[in-house]
Amino acid sequence: MEKGFTIIELLVTLAILAALAMVAAPLVQIAAQRNREDEFRRALWSIRDAIDAYKKAGDDGKIDRPVGETGYPAKLATLVEGVVDKTSPTHARIYFLRRVPRDPMCDCPSRSDDATWGKRSYASPPDSPSEGDDVYDVYSLSEGTGLNGVPYRKW
Repeated sequence: MEKGFTIIELLVTLAILAALAMVAAPLVQIAAQRNREDEFRRALWSIRDAIDAYKKAGDDGKIDRPVGETGYPAKLATLVEGVVDKTSPTHARIYFLRRVPRDPMCDCPSRSDDATWGKRSYASPPDSPSEGDDVYDVYSLSEGTGLNGVPYRKW
């Protein structure tokens, strides 16, 4: 009697492996999307935190702010370039971000990092954000929806 597997045993084994792969594939996709959403959440938090720190520095008198201005940065790049601390005797710069994080939900490799974000000015309504003279908030330009059912634009 020869030892080995029959063709039926091999086919059954392959069918079981295929069934396991079909179950595992969606789980891997969900895990990958969850990781992108976590990265997205961290990017939003860091930009929004930097915008708030910029506003606070202006309110505290550390940054020159013309009368009538909102106190928010004119562009995201200002958070990286920094501004002169007028309370510092050496006129040191205050930096709010090391770099503008890229929107991980934006499938747009040709855009610069700060161009991947939609910018809402202080004067625009929250339900219809638009750019203006300052950057009050950022949002994703992605049309996708998160695992929680909320569109990325509304995070």
